Amino acid sequence: MQRGKKYQDSAKVVDRLKLYDPSEALDLAQKTAKAKFDETVEAHIRLGVDSRHADQQVRGAVVLPHGTGKKVRVLVFAKGDKAKEAEQGGADYVGADDMVAKIQNDNWFEFDVVVATPDMMGVVGRLGKVLGPKGLMPNPKAGTVTMDVAKAIADIKAGKIEYRLDKTNIIHCPIGKASFGSEKLLDNFHTLMTAIVKAKPTAAKGQYLKSVVVSSTMGPGIKVNPQKVSE
Repeated sequence: MQRGKKYQDSAKVVDRLKLYDPSEALDLAQKTAKAKFDETVEAHIRLGVDSRHADQQVRGAVVLPHGTGKKVRVLVFAKGDKAKEAEQGGADYVGADDMVAKIQNDNWFEFDVVVATPDMMGVVGRLGKVLGPKGLMPNPKAGTVTMDVAKAIADIKAGKIEYRLDKTNIIHCPIGKASFGSEKLLDNFHTLMTAIVKAKPTAAKGQYLKSVVVSSTMGPGIKVNPQKVSE
């Protein structure tokens, strides 16, 4: 695969065999973010669990202290007073069956997170086939199925992110923008890693944090020493 000149220049700065301390790794992630836009810095964490087993799932949500730097559009499924609460709470879109029809008929996906009150999950369930693969299905573990819609919206807008294993037992999460600077990125990184370490399933055996890599959107992967993550 032919990489661009900027990527090749960035890759020269990174020692592919070295396991960096988190602060060093995040410094490098910023230095290697050379695109014309403000690149997102992401963390990729491979865990020593088997996501095929229900008792080894790792999933949850955490509010990053400095947010992700991205404006998040929230769609809320609610009725009556809860719909009013969602509107006043700053939801971008609020609805019920009308929103289901819009998504099904118009292939409309102008939103990033879906929140629903428990009584609306029967309605939202009809969208399982389209929301599920995109990771948009509301989930009680992530705090997106709740009666407290105002708090859910406030948390999401403040920088709440969901983490979950993919089929290859890796968690991929944004931890901010390259422009945040090292301190804020490190704060966000530690907050995420602490939550993931706390979420370790009792059924998980052996080494839990197999590998941790950070990178900017267009930059090379930088390996972080898993031993230093929780320090």
